[in-house]
Amino acid sequence: MIKPSTGLAWQRALIILTGTVVGVVVVTILYWAQSIFIPVALAAFLTFLLNPLVSWLRQRGIARAPAVISTVGLAALGLGLVVWVVTTQISGLLRELPEYSQNMREKAKSLRHIAERSNRFTKMVLDINQELGLPTPAAATKEGGLAGETAPSGGRPTAVVIEPQSPIWLSRITSFLAPLMEPLGEFALAIILVVFMLQKREEVRNRIIRLAGDGRIAAATRFVDEAGQRISRFLLMQAIVNGTFGLVLGLGLLLIGVKYALLWGFLAAMFRYLPYVWPFLAAVFPISLSLAMFDGWGTTLAVAALFLSLELVVANFVEPWLYGQSMGVSEIALLVSAAFWAFLWGPVGLVLSSPLTVCLVMLGRYVPQLEFLAILLGDEPALDPSISFYQRLLARDQDEAEELILERLKTQPLEGVYDEMLIPALSATKLCRARGDITEADEREILQSIREIALDVGERPEFANRSCQEGGEGELAADRDPRPPIRILGCPARDAADRAALEMLGNLLDPVRWNLEAIAPDVLTAELLDRVAATQPSLVCIATTPPGGLAHARYLCKRLRARFPDLRIVVGRWARQVETQPNPGQLLEAGANSITATLLETRQELASLLPILAQNQDKPGLPAPIGRADAIDSGPVKRGTQGRRASDRDLAATAVSS
Repeated sequence: MIKPSTGLAWQRALIILTGTVVGVVVVTILYWAQSIFIPVALAAFLTFLLNPLVSWLRQRGIARAPAVISTVGLAALGLGLVVWVVTTQISGLLRELPEYSQNMREKAKSLRHIAERSNRFTKMVLDINQELGLPTPAAATKEGGLAGETAPSGGRPTAVVIEPQSPIWLSRITSFLAPLMEPLGEFALAIILVVFMLQKREEVRNRIIRLAGDGRIAAATRFVDEAGQRISRFLLMQAIVNGTFGLVLGLGLLLIGVKYALLWGFLAAMFRYLPYVWPFLAAVFPISLSLAMFDGWGTTLAVAALFLSLELVVANFVEPWLYGQSMGVSEIALLVSAAFWAFLWGPVGLVLSSPLTVCLVMLGRYVPQLEFLAILLGDEPALDPSISFYQRLLARDQDEAEELILERLKTQPLEGVYDEMLIPALSATKLCRARGDITEADEREILQSIREIALDVGERPEFANRSCQEGGEGELAADRDPRPPIRILGCPARDAADRAALEMLGNLLDPVRWNLEAIAPDVLTAELLDRVAATQPSLVCIATTPPGGLAHARYLCKRLRARFPDLRIVVGRWARQVETQPNPGQLLEAGANSITATLLETRQELASLLPILAQNQDKPGLPAPIGRADAIDSGPVKRGTQGRRASDRDLAATAVSS
């Protein structure tokens, strides 16, 4: 039999295939036309970086054109000065490197001597080879070298081609400029684009908003503003932090005595634009030079300590303080993005990977068709805590599920965790069972796990005491009033999930002031009425968790109100979702005094009724306190979940509609 969802399945597969083809085409175009896209992306990067300075000059009364020209000119002048200094230092380093070769050989010899003195395993192997008559590694190498020597064989004479001689200076200039022509051209195009983007910034913004369409102006405006502010702030703070890091490192290396300190500071600042691993690779160059320059090991250790201390301070204190709001990109996504853009565009892609990924995340948040980008690249939790908790229950991993609850309890009170995680898990279990996604045995096991977790965390003193204090019952419980607690009869509207929710409510109530008895969900309505008549509780709390249960709750309210006109009835429709909340008028017309949407609201409602209920309980002639629920949970009253409905024929139609 073909399922009705087969058509949707092939449509979904077609959409996925189309998206894959489009993605491959886009990546191919980005790689093939990188000479066009790199200048555009670099210009956007510099525009975000320089726009705060242009805005600052505009606020000082300078017109946009002079502000843009002065900003771009100042940036170009500073970049040219840095390039000149770095080029000079690199050429000087290349001239002096041969002077340090002897020192490096001495360091290598000392390391080899240390290894030879400490490595007894090598000596043991050589001794064993000698005893067995095997050749030593040195001898084998020598023999292999002798065996590998062959006499030069005769061959055909080499052909000689005579070419016209060209000027030496011309060939040198050509060989020097040829590899630089393409990067210089792309950089020049990027500078021109920066000038126009800064000059026409509002026009570019309006065109992006217009491109989104008239029906999505609000979303496009939020995207442009949030992306622009977040990227501009991040790039500006990153430039300040990295520049300061390179300057401080260069001054520190200069004080230590390492040559070309400005070069190493510049490289460290540039490497910090690359995520995570690359900043530590920048320390390899000054450490290697210190090994070559100095005889001992003290200078090398000082350079390593300087770099490590600066990196730890900047990464753990300075960056969180200056950046403030995060980029909104996860660490794994940033690393993968860096590798992806480096594959496409080389070193420029590495530098631009962070802002490009932020733009993709912003697109995913405001464009529904690209939501998968925000899910894959964003730093928000992949699953809601309640969904994660329920997923662990489905996987039969009760230990990890309880760990999630305990972790949540570090920041939330007990009633908040019940309402945000446990109650939604009860509703999800009922929904999955109604759809046939889980079996009846799975439902029983999940409900039992939820009850055990709720009981475990509810009995812990640190959580129970905090819950009572935040609920306003601490003062009432502190005086230890000798009067008996207020009797509440808890009635599940339909099933075991409602019974589990009532037990959670009992964990939230102060046992000194309240005595909650939760009856079994399969008790007949007539037996429930007899129980209320026999015990005369101060209040009846009817619990129902979605989906379903409203018809049963209304029916119970009608029957209780018809027989006990003065009984106070509180209905708890415990679901945080707005769409699952019932119409209060229906339950109030059925006889309920109040309706609550969460366990917290229910406890607050009971706290507000406490003076009235206590005064009524002090009146003479009231019955003894209610006993344990085990008396009604066991015995012949357990007739299955259909028992109460079987005796109430008039409820059948409304139950089906619910």
